Amino acid sequence: MTVSVPTSVSTDAAGEALRPHAEHVFADELEALAAADDRPRPARWKLSPWAVSTYLLGGTLPDGTLITPKYVGPRRLVEVAVATLATDRALLLLGVPGTAKTWVSEHLAAAVSGDSTLLVQGTAGTPEEAVRYGWNYAELLTHGPGRGAMVPSPVMRAMAEGMTVRVEELTRIPADVQDALITVLSEKTLPVPELGQEVQAVRGFNLIATANDRDRGVNELSSALRRRFNTVVLPLPATPEDEVDIVSRRVAQIGRTLDLPAAPEGTAEIRRVVTVFRELRDGVTTDGRTKLKSPSGTLSTAEAISVVTGGLALATHFGDGVLRPGDVAAGILGAVVRDPATDRVIWQEYVETVVRERDGWKDFYRACREAAG
Repeated sequence: MTVSVPTSVSTDAAGEALRPHAEHVFADELEALAAADDRPRPARWKLSPWAVSTYLLGGTLPDGTLITPKYVGPRRLVEVAVATLATDRALLLLGVPGTAKTWVSEHLAAAVSGDSTLLVQGTAGTPEEAVRYGWNYAELLTHGPGRGAMVPSPVMRAMAEGMTVRVEELTRIPADVQDALITVLSEKTLPVPELGQEVQAVRGFNLIATANDRDRGVNELSSALRRRFNTVVLPLPATPEDEVDIVSRRVAQIGRTLDLPAAPEGTAEIRRVVTVFRELRDGVTTDGRTKLKSPSGTLSTAEAISVVTGGLALATHFGDGVLRPGDVAAGILGAVVRDPATDRVIWQEYVETVVRERDGWKDFYRACREAAG
């Protein structure tokens, strides 16, 4: 059974997109990797596993082309993830919020299949049709059940075309809908009983799922479904330097998309945001001398990126373009104080016992006091 796949968005349209897909943003790097890649490629892969890993982790090609890192973290984790996709087992990226699970899944799909848009977004209301197929009811009433009336899901399209499909927030999907994936992942077949047919996955098909291991009220994976995945746990950045590097790179990329100027002078504020988040997250100051209470939020790297991007917008539109303490203080306050009853007290204690006494942080201390009112 064949399933038609709509054509992708044009390159010109992608250039105007607020958040272009990875395969468009890094098209030059993917092309350079493909040209230099002389290693064996699995069926329908655009790059070899070695080249996919290089795309994510960065490197320099023999012709001098620089491949920028998309993920800063343990190399072995990326290699295991890529190797998994080269087998018949699906990949589950697991971690706390802000550990780049979605970011990694998008770039893996872009490098492997050249298309990261086959996506199922998991929510509490995700229906079974999102992972199987639906029907065009106007066509169904006019001509009856048939291929022309079928609306394939991203999973069905990936199976038919030998592509990589992504399922975001798998544990937010209702359990009965999750289980619709069991036959797909074990038998590599999607039955269509209404037509007495089935869609068999062709070589190259695989699935990347992401899941958050800290959210409350999610639907746990059944043991039958979990067995179909190879799980890779993505950790938080190991060192402050790694986290500063990640935040700096992502803020620069987002800034270019939003036409915000580069802010090389803002490195000090980025480091300050990362320091505050890591100390409150870890419950201890960097020097290990002062124990701290941790707020209810996760204070992830993704939230640090958001705080710095918002600060850069403030500096650009309401300041002199230089990122200063006053530009990030309000964003930090909003990220830390999620529960007004408890988090505000934790934040005030941190400001008065740590920020106030730290050398070189006087401007930041005043900015935090002003932001808190």
